[in-house]
Amino acid sequence: MTCRELIDFCLTFPAAYEDYPFDGGDAHSDDGAWTVMRHRFNKKGFAHIYRRNGKLCVNLKCDPFEADFLRQAFADVTPGYHMNKVHWNTVALGGDVPEDELKRMVGNSYDLIKPKVVKR
Repeated sequence: MTCRELIDFCLTFPAAYEDYPFDGGDAHSDDGAWTVMRHRFNKKGFAHIYRRNGKLCVNLKCDPFEADFLRQAFADVTPGYHMNKVHWNTVALGGDVPEDELKRMVGNSYDLIKPKVVKR
């Protein structure tokens, strides 16, 4: 999956948008800039896309128990780079994580940050 394909997939979620809060660049280049996929209503990020050591990576929010399981199951899933290591994983794309599993993890991250519906 390319950077653009990952961004386009993230944009399929309701109220998702892309943001470039650091250095004004984006993750398409190798200059260290990040693309942050956010929810429009609470501005929380659910996918932080960047390049590190020449590899395309994405930080995804995760339940702590599942985060540990995924780190043991896949060599390319590690504790979140520059993030809370308990609640975030970094996934290096193009490695041992299948694309359908990556998409599931992105969806899970989105579900964890989306605004909660208040029942009256």
